[in-house]
Amino acid sequence: KLRIEDIAAVLKRSPIHPRIVEAIKSAHALGCDLKNVSDANTFFIETILEHHGLKECFLEINTNPGFVDQQGRLRIFPHHDFTKSSHGCQHPSCLPNMCKGTVIERIQASLSMEDPKKTKIYLGDGLGDFCPSLKLGDGDYVMPRKDVPVWDLICKNRTNIDQLYSVDCKLETVSLPAATGPETFPQSLHVLH
Repeated sequence: KLRIEDIAAVLKRSPIHPRIVEAIKSAHALGCDLKNVSDANTFFIETILEHHGLKECFLEINTNPGFVDQQGRLRIFPHHDFTKSSHGCQHPSCLPNMCKGTVIERIQASLSMEDPKKTKIYLGDGLGDFCPSLKLGDGDYVMPRKDVPVWDLICKNRTNIDQLYSVDCKLETVSLPAATGPETFPQSLHVLH
């Protein structure tokens, strides 16, 4: 029988590049509002974030609810209960339990009241990350890794993309000059609407 401690131990061994941890901590320290939108579940995400000391860096975690019940079993429920109704998105890349585009629309609506000019940067690699990339506005960015499912969808649907700049960040180290600013970094995918 698999115990919840065994699941947590495996999650803590999941590889995450140390520079990703540094990037998250740096973005948080610079005042970026980090929000997680994932089709995983709260137990998995919180276990990994806590293990790497990152949980406090995120203002929100938007995912499938997951918790350990009184019998020590992991219970995971859908973000949107598709057995009762549809989440309303008809995009074929969205899963029935979660439309990340709907989550991004909610986040954008709350940001519009705070600071309508705030730039949003969306990082995601899966098929379910295409719909939210379409919800971004002028001046926002989507930053997938090259040759992952969402990259392929973006390349096939380039009508909304101003520029496509390719950098394989998994295997490449970029040296930065001592003085860095926005002009120093390679361009990301700029979304036009």
